[in-house]
Amino acid sequence: MVNRMDQGSDAVKRTETARRIADELAECGVKLVASLPDNWISGLITHLEGDTRFTHVPVNREESAIGLCAGAYMGGLGSAALMGASGFMTCIYAITKINYSYEVPLLLVMTLRGSFGDHHKHHISNGLYLQPVLQAIDMPYIIVSRPDELGAIGRAYRHSRTFARPSAVLLARELLR
Repeated sequence: MVNRMDQGSDAVKRTETARRIADELAECGVKLVASLPDNWISGLITHLEGDTRFTHVPVNREESAIGLCAGAYMGGLGSAALMGASGFMTCIYAITKINYSYEVPLLLVMTLRGSFGDHHKHHISNGLYLQPVLQAIDMPYIIVSRPDELGAIGRAYRHSRTFARPSAVLLARELLR
């Protein structure tokens, strides 16, 4: 039997986590967020859509988020791409071609699908391969599992700007549930 009190407190926690992530993004200068749906971050996406500090652009392909964020950077606007791990896997070429070749910084905020706590078998390959792929393309990343680690978002954003290359923040299930 489902405890409604637990469901209510979980919803409050997810809302608070979404607000804190948005605050971290705003504090480091992000104005545009391009995202693809992922049920782990659906609350965050909803929050960003209603937050006047951001222009939220839903995209239908991950590569579009990469291109939008590159264009925002060229126009002097701070941005972030928000997606699931599987989505990231589909846009390696766009990242290496645009961001690496032309030294365009990018903050990627991704779900750490396929990790412990993900009960969907079809995401297991993401958990197995995401970090090795990030390492193979020399993309620095940090895993955020707890609310007190959310300051990593600003550090990753600044790191990306300093080194003119992408950096990633991986949001673990423990943080998002």
